[in-house]
Amino acid sequence: MADASSTDVTSQSEHRPPCPDVTSANAEKNQVPSRPSESSPVEEQRVVEAPHTFFTLWEKRLIVFAASAAGFFSPISANIYFPALNSLRQDYHTTSTIINLTVTVYMIFQGLAPSITGSLSDNIGRRPVYALCFIIYLAANIGLALQRKLVALIILRCVQSSGSSGTVALANGVISDVASASERGVYIGYASLGGVLGVAVGPVIGGILSDFLGWRSIFWFLVIASGLAALVLLAFLPETGRSVVGNGSQRPPRWNLCLWDFFPSVIARRKQAGTVQTTGRPKKGFINPFLTLRICAEKEASIVLFANGLLFAGYYAVASAIPQQYGEIYGFNDLQIGLSFIPIGVSSAVSTVAVGRAVDWNFIRHSRRLGLSVEEAKAKNRELGNFPIERVRCEIALPILGLASISSIIYGWLLDYRTSVAGPLVMLFFVGFAANGFFTILSVLMVDVYPEAPATATAANNLVRCWLGAAFSVAIIPMIEAMSSGWAYTFLALLYLLIIPLILVIMRWGPTWRADRVKAAKATV
Repeated sequence: MADASSTDVTSQSEHRPPCPDVTSANAEKNQVPSRPSESSPVEEQRVVEAPHTFFTLWEKRLIVFAASAAGFFSPISANIYFPALNSLRQDYHTTSTIINLTVTVYMIFQGLAPSITGSLSDNIGRRPVYALCFIIYLAANIGLALQRKLVALIILRCVQSSGSSGTVALANGVISDVASASERGVYIGYASLGGVLGVAVGPVIGGILSDFLGWRSIFWFLVIASGLAALVLLAFLPETGRSVVGNGSQRPPRWNLCLWDFFPSVIARRKQAGTVQTTGRPKKGFINPFLTLRICAEKEASIVLFANGLLFAGYYAVASAIPQQYGEIYGFNDLQIGLSFIPIGVSSAVSTVAVGRAVDWNFIRHSRRLGLSVEEAKAKNRELGNFPIERVRCEIALPILGLASISSIIYGWLLDYRTSVAGPLVMLFFVGFAANGFFTILSVLMVDVYPEAPATATAANNLVRCWLGAAFSVAIIPMIEAMSSGWAYTFLALLYLLIIPLILVIMRWGPTWRADRVKAAKATV
């Protein structure tokens, strides 16, 4: 539509003597400064070049830090509990097998709950689901601190797991909201630090509290810590869900605002961003918890999930056997058992940063080999096209898989020969490094290939790894008793080697399967 000035010129030219050349020139001259129409190429170009995220670098870092802090409570709730197992068995006058059920059911619901929270947050936003998770978690911990029956302990552990584990899927969803594919490895690594810290300090805190204040103090500690974290998180964490705020430049509903939304600088930036048309908010889908199962059934996803779940299950088998094995072989008490988890926590923290940077470095390396600049590589986010993202991620995963196999074998035989405790503790460092590094890489890949539903993809990842982990944690002690530690962990290492053909399949046919899935999805729109 022409502007007012061009309309005046046109109306005046109707009363002048016919002079087509002059009239045409005047019209063109007056139309030059006019605003482009909504369908003009200039405006379409601005839509395409809209930034992936509205948030600044430091805002992204703080958002990821907050998501990491929220994700701290799922692993710490699982690991802080280990040193108290013997005390719980004595207080409830039951067997180790029955008490271990409280560990197994925790992992079952740890895999199940994100299937609901992931799909929910992809549709209604991250903040409301964070609030729901913390409410459930706080209530469960209060109940656990007060209950007196074994049945109540088992049921409330299920509820506790449901509240805390939902934050794991939310963290990766938040990262997909604010980080492009080229920087996602580092940010997912940073988000994993909360989980790594939970693994590292959980057993130590649990051992100290159980020894000096009793096992009930563990749950009161979690009530206080999670309550403070929830207040800070809900007060300052902005909504990042793309179905609610787009790339962050759109204001969320009034009930979903936080203090950050009222900062003058944020308000001014949003007004400025509002003058430029953006891609808008993605279309909301149905809140479908069974979408997680559908992802699990797809070819590429099923292979990635099984490979990731199998290695994690072996890692959890190692961790869950530590209390019994170190107590029997080295005579460790609850506090010493808790301290034995420190090598795993430290190595997980190191691998989170190192592997995240390696993943992003390999992304840029492949981009340059394909003739893409750094800016063009960063622009590849939700439309990866023919970019070999599967190969980029899996090339880093293969050597880490070899490290996992070797360290598992050495660890098992050191325990079998009852060497100095220093030997197994050193190998736990490498076991933790490999397990956490491999999990980080394939978690990034799942978000890469399902950018439209990152929290749901993470929920599918969580479902498979936790359920396989629950099975392996139950089976490892009978395996050790039947086969010895050396052969039991050698068997786990051989299972890890079965993952190698799966990784090669992903590298070879993953891009084709991804392209077919994207094509089918576009055909249904």
